[in-house]
Amino acid sequence: MSDPRYQIDVSVVTITVKNNGLVPAKLLSRHWIITDGDGQVEEVRGAGVVGQQPLIDAGTSHTYSSGTVMTSKVGTMQGSYQMKATDGQLFDAIIKPFRLAVPGALH
Repeated sequence: MSDPRYQIDVSVVTITVKNNGLVPAKLLSRHWIITDGDGQVEEVRGAGVVGQQPLIDAGTSHTYSSGTVMTSKVGTMQGSYQMKATDGQLFDAIIKPFRLAVPGALH
């Protein structure tokens, strides 16, 4: 029997990383900051995304889906990807905060 005091929601996100640069770049690692509706913060760091370190050609994109578990119906995510261009330049691609919401949680 489940305990009604606890609720766990899984949010699935589909993310597209577009390379607007002039040279291909490889997505080396990710850093996510996930904040639930109660203000609880979780940080996630790791190599690549969903087990891949895609090389994204100039003018193209890479799309993937992933998920996170939250104890509230709404929250936010933000973070960065560490990238390495084929010319050797390392840089961070910043991901601005965006809202996560269980379907039907917001109007």
